[in-house]
Amino acid sequence: QVQLVESGGGLVQPGGSLRLSCAAAGSIGRFNTMGWYRQAPGRQRELVALISRGLTTNYADSVKGRFTISRDNAENTVYLQMNSLKPEDTAIYYCNAKSLVDYWGQGTQVTVSS
Repeated sequence: QVQLVESGGGLVQPGGSLRLSCAAAGSIGRFNTMGWYRQAPGRQRELVALISRGLTTNYADSVKGRFTISRDNAENTVYLQMNSLKPEDTAIYYCNAKSLVDYWGQGTQVTVSS
């Protein structure tokens, strides 16, 4: 069983920034890809950003230029730096790790509101 623990969510005003962290129990180097997904009320879970073991990144069009995903293999942690936040970014953000199966964290709430 893989444990992923997200942190860093909260309430922020439009235009503000947050940095989410996803700490894994054990080495993240064993995962082909790690990423962040989000789910807003009444909507399906959607991809936000992915980062491969080789550091290739992919982003949803809605967050390109505003969000940055990174990983620190020494700390077994993946980050999501979110800038220029908008109300439509409000959602529960989930960390994901992919190997032969998908592993998920418990989620962290991000609320963008004035």
